[in-house]
Amino acid sequence: MRFLPVLLLLALLAAGLLWWRRESAAREARSLADVRADALRWYERLGGQVMNLHGDDPAVRQALVDAGERYNAAGGQLQQARTIQQYRLARETALEGLAYVRAARIALGIDPGPELPPLAAAQGTGEVTRERQVNVQGQVFKAGPRPGRDTPYYYPGGRYGGRAVPAGWYSTPWWKTALGAGAGVLGGMLIADALFSPAFADPGYGYEAGYQEGFGDGADQAGDFGGGDFAGSGDFGSGDFGGDFGSGDFGGGDFGGDFGGGDW
Repeated sequence: MRFLPVLLLLALLAAGLLWWRRESAAREARSLADVRADALRWYERLGGQVMNLHGDDPAVRQALVDAGERYNAAGGQLQQARTIQQYRLARETALEGLAYVRAARIALGIDPGPELPPLAAAQGTGEVTRERQVNVQGQVFKAGPRPGRDTPYYYPGGRYGGRAVPAGWYSTPWWKTALGAGAGVLGGMLIADALFSPAFADPGYGYEAGYQEGFGDGADQAGDFGGGDFAGSGDFGSGDFGGDFGSGDFGGGDFGGDFGGGDW
């Protein structure tokens, strides 16, 4: 009989542990369902935009091509996602696609629609606030805050080789690995140095837009950024989070709704 209280205590502890495990599993399942639904919502919105927007201007076409690539990549990510982090990555890819959609709408001269949640990869990178043009080893590279004949490639902001690259319109998509390699000995880093270092242009560039926040930790805002080593997370590339996961269409949902009026 003297062992009865001990057995009762052990039984209560076992029951409590079982309850805690069940509650923890239920909370995790709810969290997973929430992030999955959020990722799907942005993915479906992107699908509607990609299918309903059209334009002949080079800047519009290129932005929609990039948006379509993100749509395919997000679909592949969603098909393979099993964890909260994987669904968050799919959400980020879909949001990046919608950033390209906004760029296409701006190039079309129509309402870009509501603001999007900030991209994690673009945090602190700022925006191009004025037109830039540099000549490096005989090649001309341009950047600007608006689409133009010479700047048809939009970039939503990110990091290339650890260097912050602001959102804006560019003459060449040098941040893409395959295309960047086509720049020969220049390389993407040298192009970035040329476009965004005071040695090639005005030293006050971008301060009003907070561009200095995009430089790596320890950079002195009052110093010379021309040769700084901005340590970061490596080659961001085209923002596809590990590459194109395929062109498979995920979910089979009806994305045919008319999103063209700016009400997403």
